[in-house]
Amino acid sequence: MENLLQIEKPLVSVNWLYQHKDATNLIVLEGTIPKVSLSKIDGVTAENQIPNTRFFDLKKTFSIQGAAFPNTAIKPKDFEREARKLGINKNSCIVVYDMHGIYSSPRVWWLFKSMGFDNIAVLDGGFPAWEKARYPIEKKQTHNVELGDFEAKYHPEKIIDSDAVLRSISNGEKQVVDARSVGRFNAAEPEPRKEIRSGHIPTSTNLPFASLLNTFELKSKEELEQLFLKVNPSNKALVFSCGSGITACILALGATIVGYKEVSVYDGSWTEWGSLPHLPIE
Repeated sequence: MENLLQIEKPLVSVNWLYQHKDATNLIVLEGTIPKVSLSKIDGVTAENQIPNTRFFDLKKTFSIQGAAFPNTAIKPKDFEREARKLGINKNSCIVVYDMHGIYSSPRVWWLFKSMGFDNIAVLDGGFPAWEKARYPIEKKQTHNVELGDFEAKYHPEKIIDSDAVLRSISNGEKQVVDARSVGRFNAAEPEPRKEIRSGHIPTSTNLPFASLLNTFELKSKEELEQLFLKVNPSNKALVFSCGSGITACILALGATIVGYKEVSVYDGSWTEWGSLPHLPIE
């Protein structure tokens, strides 16, 4: 019987990936999107990729096209169909990376988690760390793959809407944590989308996603524990928000590494909350 790779933790190193690169059930996904504040990918060689990479198109395939708010997660059946097209099977082991280091890859990881798939990890440091280690690369290309048998088993509590967030802040049972910059959280700097109000969700605390990172890689578990202790001293269940549901997933990754079990991402995030006049802001 073939030895299938099983991942026990949500983050793996480039050394780990290189050591296991020949596992029969390994699938390497790239889930890069441009950063909101930048028109192009910053400081990385975007024409190359890790060998045998399959591109997970967060923007065009795995978000609802024409939705009121960007990056809205697609329905489970649609996710299942598109994941199968990428050759993903029920017994696959997935490692996902992006070209920024750690930016949009946790969103891919979280989408799979929300679909009941746990044999997946984010590549710590992403492509920059892989390149720095001088591991093999190839030119950007699309590999032909066989249709997979992936099955989505949706967990609706992992990706929630504004009504659920409103309930959370009303009953005080969960702590909302905002991944945007301090300036945006405090309405001291404007939102990138001009039509959106400035401020933050009432009772929410601020943990900028960049504070979890040492440039490209995630900080140590001990450092992450201290960060989450500051924003969630009562050890409540956590709801993560950001600008449009991408960097909130970096916080979800950090919280999972630290050991939090009850974690949700607010899909619409501030783009939705700041757009809807009936929702309260501070």
